Amino acid sequence: MEKLDKTLFRLEQGFELQFRLGPTLQGKPVTVYTNYPASGEVFDRQKFRTLSWHNPTGKEDDSDKYCKLDLQISGSYQYYFSLGNEKSGGGYIVVDPILHVGADNHVLPLDCVTLQTFLAKCLGPFHEWEDRLKVAKETGYNMIHFTPLQKLGLSRSCYSLSDQLEVNPDFSSHGKKCTWSEIGALVEKLKNEWNMLCVTDVVYNHTATNSEWLRMHPECGYNLVNSPHLKPAWVLDRALWHLTCMVADGKCIAKGVPPLIENDHHLNCLRKIIWEDIYPKIKLWEFFQVDVNKAVQQFKTLLTQELKRFTKSDPNEHLQIVQDPDYRRFGCTVDMNIALATFIPHSNGPAAIEECCNWFRKRIEELNAEQYRQTNHHQEQAVNCLVGTLVYERLAGHGPKLGPITRKYPLVTRYFTYPFKELTVEEEETMIHQPDKACYFMAHNGWVMGDDPLKNFAEPGSNVYLRRELICWGDSVKLRYGNKPEDCPYLWAHMKKYTEITAKYFHGVRLDNCHSTPIHVAEYMLDTARKLRADLYVVAELFTGNEELDNIFVNRLGITSLIREAMSAYNSHEEGRLVYRFGGEPVGSFVQPRLRPLMPAIAHALFMDITHDNECPIQHRSAYDALPSAMIVSMACCATGSTKGYDELVPHQISVVSEERFYAKWNPAAPLTSGEVNFQTGILAGRLAINRLHQELGAKGFNQVYVDQVDEDIVAVTRHCPNTHQSVVAVSRTAFRDPKTCFYSKEVPEMCIPGKIEEVVLEARTIERSARPYEKDKHFINGLPNFTVELREHIQIKDSKIIKQAGTAIKGPNEFVQEIEFEKLTPGSVIVFRVSLDPKAQEAVGVLRNHLIQFSPHFKCGSLPDDHSAPILKTLFSSIASKLTLADLNQVLYRCEAEEQEDGGGCYNIPNWSPLKYAGLQGLMSVLADVRPKNDLGHPFCDNLRSGDWMIDYVSNRLISRQGACAEVGKWLKAMFVYLKRIPRYLIPCYFDAILVGAYTTLLDVGWRQMSSFVQNGSTFVKHLALGSVQMCGIGRYSCLPALSPSLHDVPYRLNEITNEKEQCCVTLAAGLPHFSSGIFRSWGRDTFIALRGLMLVTGRYLEARNIILAFGGTLRHGLIPNLLGQGTHARYNCRDAVWWWLQCIQDYCKIVPNGLDILRCPVSRMYPGDDSSPQPAGIVDQPLYEVIQEAMQRHVEGINFRERNAGPQIDQNMRDEGFNVTAGVDRETGFVFGGNRFNCGTWMDKMGESDRARNKGIPATPRDGSAVEIVGLCKSAVRWLLDLSKKNVFPFHGVTVKRHGKEETLTYDEWDRKIQGHFERLFFVSENPADPNEKRPDLVHKRGIYKDSYGASSPWCDYQLRPNFTIAMVVAPELFTPERAWKALQIAEEKLLGPLGMKTLDPDDMVYCGVYDNALDNDNYNIARGFNYHQGPEWLWPIGYFLRAKLYFSKLIGPEIYAKTVVMIKNVLSRHYVHLERSSWKGLPELTNENGQHCPFSCETQAWSIGVILEILYDL
Repeated sequence: MEKLDKTLFRLEQGFELQFRLGPTLQGKPVTVYTNYPASGEVFDRQKFRTLSWHNPTGKEDDSDKYCKLDLQISGSYQYYFSLGNEKSGGGYIVVDPILHVGADNHVLPLDCVTLQTFLAKCLGPFHEWEDRLKVAKETGYNMIHFTPLQKLGLSRSCYSLSDQLEVNPDFSSHGKKCTWSEIGALVEKLKNEWNMLCVTDVVYNHTATNSEWLRMHPECGYNLVNSPHLKPAWVLDRALWHLTCMVADGKCIAKGVPPLIENDHHLNCLRKIIWEDIYPKIKLWEFFQVDVNKAVQQFKTLLTQELKRFTKSDPNEHLQIVQDPDYRRFGCTVDMNIALATFIPHSNGPAAIEECCNWFRKRIEELNAEQYRQTNHHQEQAVNCLVGTLVYERLAGHGPKLGPITRKYPLVTRYFTYPFKELTVEEEETMIHQPDKACYFMAHNGWVMGDDPLKNFAEPGSNVYLRRELICWGDSVKLRYGNKPEDCPYLWAHMKKYTEITAKYFHGVRLDNCHSTPIHVAEYMLDTARKLRADLYVVAELFTGNEELDNIFVNRLGITSLIREAMSAYNSHEEGRLVYRFGGEPVGSFVQPRLRPLMPAIAHALFMDITHDNECPIQHRSAYDALPSAMIVSMACCATGSTKGYDELVPHQISVVSEERFYAKWNPAAPLTSGEVNFQTGILAGRLAINRLHQELGAKGFNQVYVDQVDEDIVAVTRHCPNTHQSVVAVSRTAFRDPKTCFYSKEVPEMCIPGKIEEVVLEARTIERSARPYEKDKHFINGLPNFTVELREHIQIKDSKIIKQAGTAIKGPNEFVQEIEFEKLTPGSVIVFRVSLDPKAQEAVGVLRNHLIQFSPHFKCGSLPDDHSAPILKTLFSSIASKLTLADLNQVLYRCEAEEQEDGGGCYNIPNWSPLKYAGLQGLMSVLADVRPKNDLGHPFCDNLRSGDWMIDYVSNRLISRQGACAEVGKWLKAMFVYLKRIPRYLIPCYFDAILVGAYTTLLDVGWRQMSSFVQNGSTFVKHLALGSVQMCGIGRYSCLPALSPSLHDVPYRLNEITNEKEQCCVTLAAGLPHFSSGIFRSWGRDTFIALRGLMLVTGRYLEARNIILAFGGTLRHGLIPNLLGQGTHARYNCRDAVWWWLQCIQDYCKIVPNGLDILRCPVSRMYPGDDSSPQPAGIVDQPLYEVIQEAMQRHVEGINFRERNAGPQIDQNMRDEGFNVTAGVDRETGFVFGGNRFNCGTWMDKMGESDRARNKGIPATPRDGSAVEIVGLCKSAVRWLLDLSKKNVFPFHGVTVKRHGKEETLTYDEWDRKIQGHFERLFFVSENPADPNEKRPDLVHKRGIYKDSYGASSPWCDYQLRPNFTIAMVVAPELFTPERAWKALQIAEEKLLGPLGMKTLDPDDMVYCGVYDNALDNDNYNIARGFNYHQGPEWLWPIGYFLRAKLYFSKLIGPEIYAKTVVMIKNVLSRHYVHLERSSWKGLPELTNENGQHCPFSCETQAWSIGVILEILYDL
């Protein structure tokens, strides 16, 4: 179940989002649902629709299948997918709004936002607003955040509103009432004329205690009628209020608590009063206890009534207290059914009943005691919280020091409203059971430290109010929404209207106290707001302290930006880290492809140097820090903001509760009077320059960020534009400590800035000036008068007052570095440089980008025309690449270490890492595919590129050293690399990648265009598998294939570099990489012909396939095709199956290739015209292929019996002497091919024992002598095919004639075919019937309904082993099998043998099964030493192709429903191969895996037949 509700996926409008199937879902019936509205429809959160699937290739595999959304509307949208009818996972997507400003409605990018917060009540009467807001306009802000503009409650806190629908009457003046439409008109004016947007808060959590509507609708709060669980907390709250009154009146002095609490002694006395006087008096535990006597009486009555005995329904149910829902004292009860079933009298006599009642009483008393203890814990916490609050408010140095306890400043804030006359505690308590009174006792709101924001602390189940854990706002009542509008209709409707007013007049909202707003309420309200304003900007502050929790809110509410505070940084290093955290990518990042995986994001930040809740940084740090910290924050690649008062250097927090003075107005002229500001005030002049710069960087795409901590106070932030490669570097010297009282060194480290400094964008220093000392103005909010900013903009370095001198150093041929020596970088100063690459490097980048446009339009921006480029660059790369053959592509893209070494080279080795898998481009691309999406610029690969040109030169020179079209590709790369070497080293990885990606994708297209239509129109999976053909089929330095007949047409030739003579250069097929890729071990008969259909015929490489078939045909000897080819001259004829695979390939060639039968008449040059001939050169003895085929058939019927040449350790160190004797023949009765002995292994399962220690040396693990099932199948296929051809007179032979006992006998193909057909199931099928007369050895049967692995083996039990080989016979000769039996056998194979990627080579129930292959292990274990179990369990890939093809074939015969299920199963299995192929750095499929798909280090990483068979099943699909 994929639950991504805590993962954030952020997208911009205009993107297309595609949903693609992961491997586990491919082939399954998946449906994707979303509530993103269909075009023309309105968003409804509850309404989901299904998305339709697109399959661009229309093919049977699902690797390319996707469904999509075109994202055009901002907001938060949900998606989920289901499998069949079961919901399987889902998540959210958040689409950012597009903000527009100005009369022309131009776009304001989110990263350009510069916001300033204003406390609305400090703006004064409405007609004066413009003059006050003008300060924000003149200092370069483009967004204003107003705290709520509604009517305030009694406390005058900006966030305690008494009427959510009415404008604050303070804004009206001279009898003229201020209205929403006037405010709306001003907002519109600011947008059109000042290019500023306005946002305001929405407060959904609480309302002022004096809200008029709350008196009419008390159900909107948590009162004691709808939330009776709060009654005990209310009683405690009243008791604490009465205690406040006593302390305030001096009535507790005798007990050690005076009104002014000053020390721990006072606090301890207060604790004593609470524990000894208050708790015993209010007896809170009684609310949770049972009235013992009443319960016992009731129990007794029930016992004595002669009713039928109650029985407990559940024996695990124990007696427990049932809480009274009305929370009356002793109102709790117990379940009498459980009581009667638990306490049963032993007789009906009164004594027994009395005893029973006593037991019951004892149990109730125990339960009551437990409740008492529980309440005591709550009371302890309550005292601790109360004392903690007192310490903070009265004693702590950093606290408000409230002074004596009075009714205005009580001991602790009251938790509940109490709108009646004060009585005694006892009299007051009677009201809690009178609904007309109790409904007005409402819980206040507040916040709870460390609480789960998704839980509501006022709901039943929470004890926050009883335990006094709430940090309470005594001016606001917490609102009770319930779960849906019907639960509290008035409240939802009222708040909906409030939201509509806000969305109508403002461009965005700030969700106040978002983390404790019920999330479903905020969701509903924001949906309402977005109906009125689609591109609503939503900001919020979340104090969850947990990114995953943040993401839940961002996802569900569609929050655009989360407020982040620079004030949370405890030093400049942390402040710099926040800049890096909240936006941008690293400098020199890779260019990502247009279609790319959607990566999880962090929420977009609105990064504020100070929020209106923060303490004043002047008190916290120093006045000197305002400018540098504002600069650092402003260099972040996200939205930024500040609060009014920061720029003016107001030296105290502007309180949202108590501040009543007005902000100053803008007056550009000097001198200033009280209540006016201009650029001489505070850091206002610096702020304008900083804001302008922030907006420019955002608008011009400077989205790469680098933060450098120069020393403990100096932070340098670089913003870099990846298109133009301009940078802006801001160096800020912070002043977290006051420079007047703390030491700051005069020595500032030198800085090196790479590139050429074009200008100093701005330099600014915070300086003191003579002015009257600061006095708090009575009417206007004023700042420190004795500080200002000395600012200079757009100057040259020589004119700077902060820089002493700037020298230029050259670090390498194309890297300018300017060394800056500072003179006056005093604490509180900043300097910003605009830096370009040096002119030569700038030109080189421009030209490079120009040449990269052919691959992607992305590079147009920042490109320069190339007037002097090398002639080869004037040709498009695609036309250079189009001259490459598939064999050339093998050189350009692939070739492993061993193949390269043959040519005198090798793969590139990356220091501190590992060598690349391939010398060609795929070797580099495999690494880049990992590095690029993660932007892992610290990877050793990138390090190596930055450190020198070695890798760059290797790539081009390797190709140039080859001839022909490969060299042209090398020359093109070399010409491109000329420019690459001229750019700064930090940019080389991203441009090297861009060049390679462009070239690589072009080369792949060139390859696919030369392949069959199956590949060209195939899915991504098919195409990537088809590249296995390019990977495996190549031409080495030395020809592996014996020469073909000179009379054969279309044979490729080349000049031998050494002899200078013409020689053939045919493609050969490597068996696997890296172990079977070069020299004598490259070409194997069996491997070649198992892989040939998939890798060469299905991909359309017909001519090369023909040449391989004919070349191997030329080596026929003793009627066999060699196993190890050894160029024919060093061939080993020790396998019985290769000739049959060869024949199968000829048959496949004739069927797949247009005019394929022509091959039968092609000349074959016989290297060995007789069994004992010496090797003959090509062209001496030529025969048509059909004669060679006939000879192979003839020799088998005659019987083959010979001893290998050079038998002994020189050709095989492990083989015993008898093993070199090769025999094969055809059984005259059954028609089965048979052969081998117990000392050799003539089939693909050819592991020879190698361990002296385990005594298995020279013994084959799997001799498979007798008639191996797959060879019988392949023989049947060949006989059937030749019979068919002879009937059509295409093949001139009708059978085989042999001499026996001196006379000739003929076995016709028809006869032979019938013999095999008639005997196969009789002798190979292990019947379900134990009494089957055909079963010669019923004692060896351990699985029924399967097909034997062989027939007539020298060790009879081997015949009965379950292995996957019978599936091969099913594919090549399906007519041998009864469909129902075949299907049953396939099901057993699936259950027992199918692994994640391959087939187990032996039944796991077999006693010698071992699924882990370790060729290096030498121990005493006969079954596994030196990898003896190579084919006794490990999961080989190539049989899976035959297993799946067999399933597909027989499922069609069983019926449409089974067929449909089989297709799903096959797609699912293949999806694992797709994932492996995509993730493998070899870009291939392995030879084998250990059990359950685990990686096997001894396996080839990519194997020809593994890839070939998967292509075949996809071809069949």
